[in-house]
Amino acid sequence: MGARKRLRAEGLKAEKKLVAGAILRNCPSSPRKMRLVADLIRGVEVNKALGVLKYTKKHASIDLEKLLKSAIANWEAKNEGSKRDLEDGKVFVSEIFVDGGPMLKRISPAPQGRAYRIRKRSNHVHIVLDTYVPEVIDEEGTKTKKDKDAAATVALTDVVETVTEQVS
Repeated sequence: MGARKRLRAEGLKAEKKLVAGAILRNCPSSPRKMRLVADLIRGVEVNKALGVLKYTKKHASIDLEKLLKSAIANWEAKNEGSKRDLEDGKVFVSEIFVDGGPMLKRISPAPQGRAYRIRKRSNHVHIVLDTYVPEVIDEEGTKTKKDKDAAATVALTDVVETVTEQVS
């Protein structure tokens, strides 16, 4: 592995440590039905999202509620010192997306000796939680997220320093 590729990989790994999430695989419901519920909580604060899922009548909300609780536990494990952010409502669902999973193909009898194919769909759900950081407008008029960029920069500089020490 080249030096630039290793630096890039280490930088991505450092950024990944700042974000927490969870994945639900092979959920036996249609991706279309799951997306209806996932759209309800995208970009919403975590405690409010739990309330929305608890009182949604769709069956997919049960699986998403369980997944969201798992993502919250993962976030708490990664951010042990800042559990107050969770209570203050600074943690929100930054990404949630539903992909199609494997399809079970079954046969249903049809008239005149034919057969219709039934596709039993499944899905994969990915959810990512992030902390809300207010945007600050610089003197040039550009918006920046102050705290998160600083944390990522510090993590990246630590990685660069360790790699340069290993090389020399």
